[in-house]
Amino acid sequence: MTIAILVATLAFLALVADLVPGGGSARGVGALAAAGLAGILAATWFLPGTGESFGGAYVDDAFTCYVQRVLLAAGIIASLGSIEHADRVFPRRQGEYYVLLLASLCGMTLLAGARDLVLLVVSFELMGIPLYVLAAMHKTAREGIEGATKLYLTGAVSAAVTMYGLSFLIGATNSTRFDALHGASTPMLALGALLVLAGMAYKVGAIPFHMWVPDTYQAAPTPFVAFLSVAPKVAGFAALSRLFVQAMAPERTAPVLLLVGVITMIGGNLLALPQSNVRRLLGYSGVAHVGLLLVALSLGTVDALGGMLFYLATYVASNMGAFLVVEVVGESDIPAWNGLARRSPALSLSMLLFLLSLGGIPFVAGFWAKLIVFNAAWRAGMGGIVLLGALLAVLGLFYYLKVARAIYMEPTPRPDGPVVARATAFAIALAVAGVVGMGLYPGPVLDSALAAARVIAPAGTDLPAAPTAP
Repeated sequence: MTIAILVATLAFLALVADLVPGGGSARGVGALAAAGLAGILAATWFLPGTGESFGGAYVDDAFTCYVQRVLLAAGIIASLGSIEHADRVFPRRQGEYYVLLLASLCGMTLLAGARDLVLLVVSFELMGIPLYVLAAMHKTAREGIEGATKLYLTGAVSAAVTMYGLSFLIGATNSTRFDALHGASTPMLALGALLVLAGMAYKVGAIPFHMWVPDTYQAAPTPFVAFLSVAPKVAGFAALSRLFVQAMAPERTAPVLLLVGVITMIGGNLLALPQSNVRRLLGYSGVAHVGLLLVALSLGTVDALGGMLFYLATYVASNMGAFLVVEVVGESDIPAWNGLARRSPALSLSMLLFLLSLGGIPFVAGFWAKLIVFNAAWRAGMGGIVLLGALLAVLGLFYYLKVARAIYMEPTPRPDGPVVARATAFAIALAVAGVVGMGLYPGPVLDSALAAARVIAPAGTDLPAAPTAP
């Protein structure tokens, strides 16, 4: 609970800084948010890693700590990457932007440790409502309002479906605690679980609840989209892990999770293939990644869950970095990227690394993430899923390399390169460091992910020959 309190305190400080005369139009609010989140991230290594709050409704453990660290890292990159955009596009609303961003992040950190259905709902709404406002920060642009409206409407439906499902869970167990779900088996409980899964699928963008993703990604402020594309997914999968793996028997929830995961993998890749807009391409590719993450979640073993958590960390660095490069280039249609390598070699190399990581090419972070998940599926006896995942990974290279081809092989239409602001360059550099660092030396992050997975995985699923990366 300490991390959530610190993030909420930082949001209050950002609000106070915005009230200082001239503070709302300065870049200091964004710098305050980034520096504050960096300090909170550093504090996670010194604060007690275990404990309970509200009588066990919220718990601090290795799983909570890992997820919160990933979320804080995403918040740092988003805060840095937003400084130039906020100052240029809505200079008098910077404080509003960062307060909302931090409020949403506070809800996400609470989700990581939620062990009560009421706290789960409150955390989801604290995460979601600021996102609706942030998506509409370009309030004078028609596309921005359209994307924000779609996000809001689907989010409202998601909240309604989730709470309706939770009412069945509470009715079946006569309790709001996750512990009461363990071992319970009634038709009411099964119906409630399906409704809750449907509601949460909106949050992570799983098919068939993904319809808001491409339009919102294309219309909302790009630095915010970088955050929206990863952080809610991390928080959503934390909640799904707590509820469907730790609280419920995985053997009962696995078939549905696996089915949704396979459909999402296939649909996301097929929808991404014909895209000519980088934002929409990354949006649909994110849907495909969610499918693979759901497959890992359905397996419920320590190595699969550890692979899922490691995958989320690599996805944060890869996808956020890619969207920040889109922000610098300024245009998202692929032809606008022609010859970028001749105009901005460093930026082009960064984008190439992000694309290779998303595609799972050795030896960047995404390669190890996919390899670990595939290996977990193979050890679980799902060779067909491994074959399907490998084929879809090859398919994914076609649309990722369309962007790389435009950058490196097409003639440039103009000689001048994009100007990279200092804060944005630093954010992209952090993302590159994550992609390359976890690619060359994934051990520390993977070990932390496996330790977190042991908290939520059922007993007896920690196989002695679990894979480790060098």
